[in-house]
Amino acid sequence: MNKALFIDRDGVINREKDYVHKIEDFEFIEGIFDALREFTSRGFLIVVITNQAGIARGLYSEKDFEDLTLWMNKEFEANGVKITDVFFDPTHPVHGIGFYKRASKYRKPNPGMIFSAAEKYEVDLKKSILVGDKPSDAEAGIRAGVGSVFLVSTGHSFRKEEVPPGCLVVDELKDVLKKISL
Repeated sequence: MNKALFIDRDGVINREKDYVHKIEDFEFIEGIFDALREFTSRGFLIVVITNQAGIARGLYSEKDFEDLTLWMNKEFEANGVKITDVFFDPTHPVHGIGFYKRASKYRKPNPGMIFSAAEKYEVDLKKSILVGDKPSDAEAGIRAGVGSVFLVSTGHSFRKEEVPPGCLVVDELKDVLKKISL
């Protein structure tokens, strides 16, 4: 069985800006490449799990998201990081338009993306880590049974009382490395 780092995109990999979907608006968070290289050296698969409500709202298309993802993955590769896969959910139960306005078992805080990745890549969830920037990210990890769940303060702001029990808060992704023992 493999272990994975499940990582949210906006606010963890790149600076949080509303509905990032263009390369010129994508700004990697400082230190992201070094941190992910370290996770990889410790045997983690890197799996991005991201809600993309901007698609649901009609702000950009799935093709726009796929183009940006391809570019992002090439940037990671050029910096010595292998992204195993990117899972995304383009729905929103309230603000979605047409086909995209619906509840989804994949949209965080639901754990569907995590379960799909775990099945596809034979991941032991108890040995895995989830890092997000919103309490809904942490909730998805907890619901899935991910062994260690973290929130970073590089993205959305949240109140201490919103942090689910069992979730640790760190400043940024590289600080997770200091909290885990492998």
